[in-house]
Amino acid sequence: MKYMKNMRVAILGYGNIGKSAEQAVLLAPDMELTGVYHHNDSLDSIAADVVLICTPTREMGRYAELLLAQGVNVVDSFDVHGDICMHRSRLGAKAIAHRAVSVVAAGWDPGTDSVMRAMLLAMAPEGVTYTNFGPGRSMGHTVAAKAIKGVKDALSMTIPMGKGVHARRVYIELEEGADFKEVEASILADEYFAHDDTRVEVVESVAALNTVQHGVKLVREGVSSGVDNQQMSFDMTINNPALTAQVMVSCARAAVRMQKQERYGAYTMIELSPISLLPGDEEDLIGKLV
Repeated sequence: MKYMKNMRVAILGYGNIGKSAEQAVLLAPDMELTGVYHHNDSLDSIAADVVLICTPTREMGRYAELLLAQGVNVVDSFDVHGDICMHRSRLGAKAIAHRAVSVVAAGWDPGTDSVMRAMLLAMAPEGVTYTNFGPGRSMGHTVAAKAIKGVKDALSMTIPMGKGVHARRVYIELEEGADFKEVEASILADEYFAHDDTRVEVVESVAALNTVQHGVKLVREGVSSGVDNQQMSFDMTINNPALTAQVMVSCARAAVRMQKQERYGAYTMIELSPISLLPGDEEDLIGKLV
């Protein structure tokens, strides 16, 4: 099928996710890359239908508000699970006021895993779902560790312990003169690490340990139609930034389409129609996928 490249997409932030997003947009059959912006660039009058915000999570809200105020749709990969509802509410008000759409927490977790958890719940309404991450590098946790005063470089690895329990192994290079005990205490107190078994270790070279591999296994044990012992699972091993970026690009389609339908506001992935994430005609896609 031949597509028109009629969706203008820009990228804000050019780290691991931003670089992967650039490749995903260039490969998309219906998208045109109109620019890559860095944190200190002016965001006035960006020529795009939608902007992929690929900055650290804690910076995403303010950038999203600036862009939504211009009527520009945005997609982010905000990943602090406990703050997603607040983030969605905050951006939703701004999006509605300026007739735009914000897709928040668009990645693989939160994101596509959230959709899978919803489907597992629909299939077995009673029971327990375990989300087992890793083993692999957590980008959000790594960025959070790097932001701690006294840290020169960092890598945070997620170690699955089973039944949804995880350990964090944080490898750091210290800035000259930094006190390890103070740095360790700051990392352990951070919201990203405070709820898990976290150990911090100083290494000579973080680069020598670095990896972008990650993964997840979702397991649902529950009851369907009053019958128990239903067991379902979904698992994958992935390149973390590449998959996050691809999901964001897919969500960009949904954002633009929803704006055209005047469905202004902020949405998580479980609120999106799956077909809105895909390029092409809806009737054709239904015929192929149903």
